[in-house]
Amino acid sequence: MAAETRRGLTLGKFAPLHRGHQLIIETALAEMDEVIVVVYDCPETIDIPLQVRAGWIRELYPERVQVLEAWDGPTEIGDTPEIMARHEAYMLELLGGVKVTHFYSSEFYGEHMSAALGAVNRQVDPNRLQVPVSGTLVRQDPYGQRAYVAPEVYRDLIVRVAFLGAPSTGKTTLAAAMAELERTVWMPEYGREYWERHQVDRRLTLEQLEEIAVGHLEREDLLAREARGTLFVDTNAITTYMFSCAYHGRATARLERLALEAASRYDLVFVCDVDIPYADTWDRSGDADRQVFQKQIVADLQRRKIPYMLLRGTVEERAARVREALRRFRKYRSVGEWILPGATPSTACVVQ
Repeated sequence: MAAETRRGLTLGKFAPLHRGHQLIIETALAEMDEVIVVVYDCPETIDIPLQVRAGWIRELYPERVQVLEAWDGPTEIGDTPEIMARHEAYMLELLGGVKVTHFYSSEFYGEHMSAALGAVNRQVDPNRLQVPVSGTLVRQDPYGQRAYVAPEVYRDLIVRVAFLGAPSTGKTTLAAAMAELERTVWMPEYGREYWERHQVDRRLTLEQLEEIAVGHLEREDLLAREARGTLFVDTNAITTYMFSCAYHGRATARLERLALEAASRYDLVFVCDVDIPYADTWDRSGDADRQVFQKQIVADLQRRKIPYMLLRGTVEERAARVREALRRFRKYRSVGEWILPGATPSTACVVQ
């Protein structure tokens, strides 16, 4: 007679997912044949959408974990008979008759939920001795608790700010200034470093431009682990894509894809304007080209329907506008509301 499938179940809001949650999931994976993780919707607790939180688990455990999204699950928390009964009934309905042999948790509800499921109550680190962290602590201080959060999760807790614009519009200066003001890190333009090492007659090949975009993203993701709330980024894959089109009339398929993904990768996009003096260095092609490329950048953002704000003035004036926009911005909630009053018509037309 075939042995019964050992199937573990754990559930939670994972708001956000931390090492304590991972200890429970990984313990279940080590002990069970199959593991189910139920993720509850909880807009009252955290702004990060259910799809994102469920996505963390799918990305970290792609093989043997089945993730179920509980969009209509009960939101009440407590140990009254009524609340416990609602959670039990919902879980039984969600499972649709699938037999669970072990229920994994570190909470009080492990006892009543495992009884309702007819499963073993498997408690994992209930006193938080192995992993001294909680979702509340991470929400209150993501940077301070980042050692307890996987990089795949932490990247979604920070705000990514991209500074775009033609060459010699002050992107690098502003990114560095903002990082200092906000006590965080910033991502320099990798393309400039790469170009200085590899250019031939001031040009790069299609494949080299693709390498710039890939290398930039790799460095950016490493820096994101050290960001305190915000990561400021000097240019992105869209700019590299536009350079490729300018030089070669096209881009590689991978660079096109990276440029497409860049449209949703950054929370805030600022375009540094051409109102500052042009720095006519040997590696640049003149102010006339700067003016044309600036128009192309703005047009491309409009084509992609990416909200952005145009920055003019001194570094201090630009930084003040960025800081005010950050103050207004709420990740996963703000869509265009961060655009400040008085934005130019060219900016306002792309606010969604």
